[in-house]
Amino acid sequence: MTAADTPVVEFAGVAKHYGAVRAVKGIDLTIRRGESIALLGRNGAGKSTSIGILLGLLPPSEGRVRLFGGAPEAAVRSGRIGAMLQEGALITRVTVRELVAFVAGTYPRPLPVAETLELAGLTHLAERRADRLSGGQAQRLRFALAMAGGPELVVLDEPTAALDVSARREFWAAMRGYAARGNTVLFSTHYLEEADENADRIVVIDKGRKVADGTGEEIKRTVGGNVVAFDLGDRSSEGLEQLPGVTSVEIRRSRAYLRSADSDATVLALAERGDVRNLEVRVSRLEDAFVALTTGADDTDGADGAVSADDMDGRDGHEDREEAMV
Repeated sequence: MTAADTPVVEFAGVAKHYGAVRAVKGIDLTIRRGESIALLGRNGAGKSTSIGILLGLLPPSEGRVRLFGGAPEAAVRSGRIGAMLQEGALITRVTVRELVAFVAGTYPRPLPVAETLELAGLTHLAERRADRLSGGQAQRLRFALAMAGGPELVVLDEPTAALDVSARREFWAAMRGYAARGNTVLFSTHYLEEADENADRIVVIDKGRKVADGTGEEIKRTVGGNVVAFDLGDRSSEGLEQLPGVTSVEIRRSRAYLRSADSDATVLALAERGDVRNLEVRVSRLEDAFVALTTGADDTDGADGAVSADDMDGRDGHEDREEAMV
């Protein structure tokens, strides 16, 4: 096997235990050179624990991890990996340029500082002190520090948090250009549309296990059919499960979402019931598949948010149709 054929990331039966709590349970995962992978999961699913294991920050309790065919620590020391994590304060009393140059100087083959600043959209802020940046600007600086060493693999934990819409577009354009050079991107996000638009593959983790791995279209096909939505108001949801074509029912903020294998038959039945207020029919989205894959009874043996320190700031995908909890 040549170096180009060697997987960038290999997880083989990787597990992580904290006493009786199993935060990660036997994950197998292979990532090839040049792929962009989105890692999705609910709060406490095991995403951040898995990322910590990948970066060599946490030892696995079971299984094997290889980066570029070797130990994670060796890949980190050689500068082949860059990471942008949610935690960590920036050094104060230094400028953006000084901080990026300092970090770049610790790597054997860094990107030119000017190129790193341009990639992160920070050229016009190069002389500003790091402790005087806005939240979105500080997030761009964290991204610049992850890229400063010219890594072949970059790991991004919630990279667009605190960025406005325009900055997000610029960020993902930069990431696509980076991946087009043959580099590899692994990112976690709670914006499902970002995963759908920017990932070659999507890996879903729930309760410490991998529950899906495929393209966005492949994962969306797992739920099948269309979604029929309407306002319930004060009416009861009783009997919706028995309507023609309906395979599942979910109620969010007095609005019903019916997954249906025959949306025409479902709509006709709703019309007979008089349930057509703000009626909407749409194809299944990644959010629908994500909810279907990760909604179920709690697993007392599963990952715990307090243990794994995962992932979200209390957002709830059942209550927000645009930002599902991952």
